[in-house]
Amino acid sequence: MAVDHETLLGWLTRLKLTAIRDQLDNLLDEAAEKKLTLREALALFIEREVARKDERRIEMALKIARFPMVRELADFDFKAQPSVDRRQVRELAASRWVAHGDALLVLGPPGVGKTHLAIALGREAIRQRYSVLFTTAQALMAALVKAHSAGRLEDRLAFYAKPRLIIADELGYLPFEAHAAHLFFQLVSRRYGRGSMLITSNRPVGEWGEVFGDAVVATAILDRLLHHSHVLTITGESYRLREKRRAGALNIPAPKPGASETRPQVSS
Repeated sequence: MAVDHETLLGWLTRLKLTAIRDQLDNLLDEAAEKKLTLREALALFIEREVARKDERRIEMALKIARFPMVRELADFDFKAQPSVDRRQVRELAASRWVAHGDALLVLGPPGVGKTHLAIALGREAIRQRYSVLFTTAQALMAALVKAHSAGRLEDRLAFYAKPRLIIADELGYLPFEAHAAHLFFQLVSRRYGRGSMLITSNRPVGEWGEVFGDAVVATAILDRLLHHSHVLTITGESYRLREKRRAGALNIPAPKPGASETRPQVSS
Protein backbone atom coordinates (compact mmCIF):
# COMPACT_ATOMS: atom_id res chain seq x y z
CA MET A 1 0.00 0.00 0.00
CA ALA A 2 1.61 3.20 -1.24
CA VAL A 3 1.16 6.20 1.04
CA ASP A 4 2.47 9.62 0.10
CA HIS A 5 4.37 11.85 2.48
CA GLU A 6 1.57 14.35 3.04
CA THR A 7 -0.88 11.59 3.96
CA LEU A 8 1.56 10.27 6.57
CA LEU A 9 1.93 13.75 8.03
CA GLY A 10 -1.84 14.12 8.18
CA TRP A 11 -2.28 10.85 10.04
CA LEU A 12 0.46 11.72 12.51
CA THR A 13 -1.17 15.09 13.12
CA ARG A 14 -4.57 13.48 13.75
CA LEU A 15 -2.96 11.07 16.21
CA LYS A 16 -1.12 14.01 17.85
CA LEU A 17 2.23 12.31 17.24
CA THR A 18 3.81 15.67 16.57
CA ALA A 19 7.39 14.71 17.42
CA ILE A 20 7.35 11.89 14.87
CA ARG A 21 5.64 14.20 12.37
CA ASP A 22 8.18 16.98 12.81
CA GLN A 23 11.18 14.62 12.68
CA LEU A 24 9.80 12.09 10.18
CA ASP A 25 12.44 12.50 7.45
CA ASN A 26 15.31 12.46 9.94
CA LEU A 27 13.86 9.46 11.76
CA LEU A 28 13.43 7.50 8.52
CA ASP A 29 17.00 8.36 7.50
CA GLU A 30 18.33 7.34 10.93
CA ALA A 31 16.45 4.02 10.82
CA ALA A 32 17.80 3.29 7.33
CA GLU A 33 21.36 4.30 8.22
CA LYS A 34 21.36 2.06 11.30
CA LYS A 35 19.61 -0.73 9.35
CA LEU A 36 16.97 -1.06 12.05
CA THR A 37 14.32 -3.75 11.94
CA LEU A 38 10.69 -2.64 11.83
CA ARG A 39 10.39 -3.28 15.55
CA GLU A 40 13.55 -1.27 16.30
CA ALA A 41 12.45 1.58 14.06
CA LEU A 42 9.05 1.68 15.74
CA ALA A 43 10.76 1.78 19.15
CA LEU A 44 12.94 4.68 17.96
CA PHE A 45 9.91 6.65 16.73
CA ILE A 46 7.98 6.06 19.95
CA GLU A 47 11.00 6.97 22.10
CA ARG A 48 11.27 10.36 20.36
CA GLU A 49 7.55 10.99 20.76
CA VAL A 50 7.60 10.15 24.47
CA ALA A 51 10.66 12.37 24.96
CA ARG A 52 8.87 15.31 23.30
CA LYS A 53 5.72 14.81 25.37
CA ASP A 54 7.75 14.56 28.59
CA GLU A 55 9.62 17.74 27.65
CA ARG A 56 6.38 19.63 27.08
CA ARG A 57 4.79 18.22 30.24
CA ILE A 58 7.75 19.34 32.32
CA GLU A 59 7.78 22.75 30.66
CA MET A 60 4.09 23.28 31.45
CA ALA A 61 4.43 21.96 35.01
CA LEU A 62 7.34 24.33 35.66
CA LYS A 63 5.22 27.28 34.55
CA ILE A 64 2.37 26.18 36.82
CA ALA A 65 4.80 25.75 39.74
CA ARG A 66 5.76 29.45 39.60
CA PHE A 67 9.35 29.01 40.69
CA PRO A 68 10.96 32.45 41.05
CA MET A 69 14.23 31.24 39.52
CA VAL A 70 15.95 28.16 38.11
CA ARG A 71 17.88 26.15 40.67
CA GLU A 72 19.19 22.60 40.23
CA LEU A 73 20.76 20.17 42.68
CA ALA A 74 23.78 19.88 40.39
CA ASP A 75 24.50 23.55 41.05
CA PHE A 76 24.29 23.37 44.85
CA ASP A 77 27.66 24.00 46.49
CA PHE A 78 27.93 21.13 48.96
CA LYS A 79 31.54 22.04 49.74
CA ALA A 80 30.42 25.48 50.94
CA GLN A 81 27.73 23.89 53.12
CA PRO A 82 29.30 20.70 54.55
CA SER A 83 26.45 20.37 57.05
CA VAL A 84 24.15 19.29 54.21
CA ASP A 85 24.00 15.51 53.94
CA ARG A 86 24.47 14.67 50.24
CA ARG A 87 23.01 11.21 50.71
CA GLN A 88 19.88 12.61 52.33
CA VAL A 89 19.46 15.12 49.50
CA ARG A 90 19.87 12.37 46.88
CA GLU A 91 17.19 10.32 48.63
CA LEU A 92 14.88 13.33 48.77
CA ALA A 93 15.47 13.96 45.05
CA ALA A 94 13.87 10.59 44.28
CA SER A 95 10.59 12.15 45.54
CA ARG A 96 9.40 9.09 47.44
CA TRP A 97 8.48 11.44 50.28
CA VAL A 98 6.15 13.24 47.87
CA ALA A 99 4.61 9.93 46.83
CA HIS A 100 3.92 9.17 50.50
CA GLY A 101 2.52 12.62 51.28
CA ASP A 102 5.27 13.40 53.80
CA ALA A 103 6.38 16.84 54.89
CA LEU A 104 9.90 18.21 54.49
CA LEU A 105 11.29 20.97 56.69
CA VAL A 106 14.45 22.72 55.49
CA LEU A 107 15.84 24.72 58.41
CA GLY A 108 18.79 27.07 58.71
CA PRO A 109 19.91 30.69 58.98
CA PRO A 110 19.43 33.12 56.08
CA GLY A 111 21.52 32.70 52.96
CA VAL A 112 22.66 29.10 53.37
CA GLY A 113 20.81 27.66 50.36
CA LYS A 114 17.40 26.66 51.72
CA THR A 115 15.48 28.18 48.79
CA HIS A 116 17.94 26.69 46.30
CA LEU A 117 17.33 23.21 47.68
CA ALA A 118 13.56 23.76 47.87
CA ILE A 119 13.33 24.79 44.22
CA ALA A 120 15.68 22.05 43.07
CA LEU A 121 13.72 19.36 44.93
CA GLY A 122 10.50 20.79 43.53
CA ARG A 123 11.87 20.51 40.00
CA GLU A 124 12.90 16.91 40.69
CA ALA A 125 9.34 16.17 41.88
CA ILE A 126 8.00 17.55 38.60
CA ARG A 127 10.33 15.26 36.67
CA GLN A 128 8.83 12.41 38.69
CA ARG A 129 5.40 13.52 37.39
CA TYR A 130 4.15 15.25 40.56
CA SER A 131 2.40 18.61 40.45
CA VAL A 132 4.12 21.38 42.40
CA LEU A 133 3.27 24.91 43.52
CA PHE A 134 5.87 27.31 44.92
CA THR A 135 5.00 30.32 47.07
CA THR A 136 6.51 32.29 49.90
CA ALA A 137 4.96 31.66 53.30
CA GLN A 138 4.04 35.35 53.49
CA ALA A 139 2.22 35.29 50.13
CA LEU A 140 0.45 32.08 51.10
CA MET A 141 -0.80 33.58 54.35
CA ALA A 142 -1.88 36.79 52.61
CA ALA A 143 -3.87 34.79 50.06
CA LEU A 144 -5.63 32.82 52.80
CA VAL A 145 -6.46 35.97 54.78
CA LYS A 146 -7.78 37.72 51.67
CA ALA A 147 -9.91 34.71 50.71
CA HIS A 148 -11.31 34.48 54.23
CA SER A 149 -12.25 38.17 54.20
CA ALA A 150 -13.96 37.75 50.83
CA GLY A 151 -15.89 34.67 51.97
CA ARG A 152 -13.97 32.43 49.56
CA LEU A 153 -11.71 30.55 51.95
CA GLU A 154 -13.06 27.17 50.93
CA ASP A 155 -12.23 27.85 47.27
CA ARG A 156 -8.71 28.95 48.17
CA LEU A 157 -8.13 25.92 50.42
CA ALA A 158 -9.37 23.67 47.61
CA PHE A 159 -6.92 25.36 45.23
CA TYR A 160 -4.00 24.78 47.58
CA ALA A 161 -5.09 21.20 48.21
CA LYS A 162 -4.66 20.19 44.54
CA PRO A 163 -0.86 20.09 44.02
CA ARG A 164 0.90 16.99 45.24
CA LEU A 165 3.59 19.28 46.66
CA ILE A 166 3.34 22.82 47.98
CA ILE A 167 6.54 24.67 48.77
CA ALA A 168 6.17 27.46 51.34
CA ASP A 169 9.41 29.41 51.41
CA GLU A 170 10.82 31.69 54.12
CA LEU A 171 8.55 30.87 57.04
CA GLY A 172 9.65 32.80 60.11
CA TYR A 173 11.17 35.90 58.56
CA LEU A 174 8.05 37.90 59.44
CA PRO A 175 5.54 37.07 62.22
CA PHE A 176 1.93 36.25 61.39
CA GLU A 177 -1.17 37.45 63.10
CA ALA A 178 -3.05 34.80 65.09
CA HIS A 179 -5.91 34.76 62.59
CA ALA A 180 -3.52 33.87 59.77
CA ALA A 181 -2.07 31.06 61.88
CA HIS A 182 -5.51 29.47 62.23
CA LEU A 183 -5.97 29.66 58.47
CA PHE A 184 -2.59 28.01 57.89
CA PHE A 185 -3.61 25.27 60.31
CA GLN A 186 -6.69 24.64 58.15
CA LEU A 187 -4.48 24.29 55.09
CA VAL A 188 -2.09 21.89 56.81
CA SER A 189 -5.06 19.85 58.05
CA ARG A 190 -6.59 19.79 54.55
CA ARG A 191 -3.35 18.46 53.05
CA TYR A 192 -2.51 16.10 55.94
CA GLY A 193 -2.09 12.59 54.56
CA ARG A 194 -3.09 13.75 51.06
CA GLY A 195 -0.29 15.97 49.83
CA SER A 196 3.23 16.96 50.75
CA MET A 197 4.47 20.29 52.04
CA LEU A 198 8.03 21.57 51.87
CA ILE A 199 8.63 24.46 54.27
CA THR A 200 11.84 26.42 54.57
CA SER A 201 12.43 28.42 57.74
CA ASN A 202 15.17 30.36 59.49
CA ARG A 203 13.61 29.48 62.86
CA PRO A 204 13.81 26.13 64.69
CA VAL A 205 10.42 24.51 65.18
CA GLY A 206 10.63 25.24 68.89
CA GLU A 207 10.21 28.92 68.02
CA TRP A 208 7.26 28.53 65.66
CA GLY A 209 4.89 29.55 68.44
CA GLU A 210 6.44 33.02 68.22
CA VAL A 211 6.26 32.97 64.42
CA PHE A 212 2.56 32.14 64.38
CA GLY A 213 1.76 34.25 67.41
CA ASP A 214 -0.05 31.31 69.01
CA ALA A 215 1.82 28.44 70.68
CA VAL A 216 -1.26 26.17 70.72
CA VAL A 217 -1.89 26.55 66.98
CA ALA A 218 1.82 26.14 66.24
CA THR A 219 1.84 22.88 68.19
CA ALA A 220 -1.20 21.63 66.27
CA ILE A 221 0.47 22.54 62.96
CA LEU A 222 3.70 20.80 63.91
CA ASP A 223 1.81 17.76 65.17
CA ARG A 224 0.56 17.17 61.64
CA LEU A 225 3.69 18.24 59.79
CA LEU A 226 6.07 16.16 61.89
CA HIS A 227 3.94 13.00 62.00
CA HIS A 228 5.39 11.87 58.67
CA SER A 229 8.31 14.15 58.03
CA HIS A 230 11.91 14.67 57.01
CA VAL A 231 14.08 17.44 58.42
CA LEU A 232 17.05 18.87 56.56
CA THR A 233 19.11 21.21 58.76
CA ILE A 234 21.71 23.54 57.29
CA THR A 235 24.27 25.35 59.43
CA GLY A 236 27.00 27.74 58.43
CA GLU A 237 27.47 31.14 56.90
CA SER A 238 25.39 32.97 54.31
CA TYR A 239 26.69 32.68 50.74
CA ARG A 240 26.21 36.42 50.28
CA LEU A 241 28.13 37.35 53.45
CA ARG A 242 30.91 34.94 52.54
CA GLU A 243 31.36 36.54 49.12
CA LYS A 244 31.39 40.04 50.61
CA ARG A 245 33.98 38.96 53.15
CA ARG A 246 36.18 37.46 50.42
CA ALA A 247 35.89 40.71 48.48
CA GLY A 248 36.92 42.67 51.57
CA ALA A 249 33.61 44.53 51.74
CA LEU A 250 32.65 43.08 55.13
CA ASN A 251 34.83 43.38 58.22
CA ILE A 252 33.00 40.78 60.31
CA PRO A 253 34.70 37.52 61.27
CA ALA A 254 33.19 34.30 59.99
CA PRO A 255 31.09 32.45 62.59
CA LYS A 256 32.65 29.52 64.36
CA PRO A 257 31.31 26.07 63.33
CA GLY A 258 28.08 25.38 65.15
CA ALA A 259 27.78 28.92 66.47
CA SER A 260 24.63 29.76 64.52
CA GLU A 261 23.00 26.39 64.14
CA THR A 262 19.29 26.10 63.63
CA ARG A 263 18.14 22.73 64.87
CA PRO A 264 14.64 21.29 65.16
CA GLN A 265 13.41 20.90 68.69
CA VAL A 266 11.13 18.02 67.80
CA SER A 267 12.44 14.79 66.29
CA SER A 268 11.00 13.67 62.98
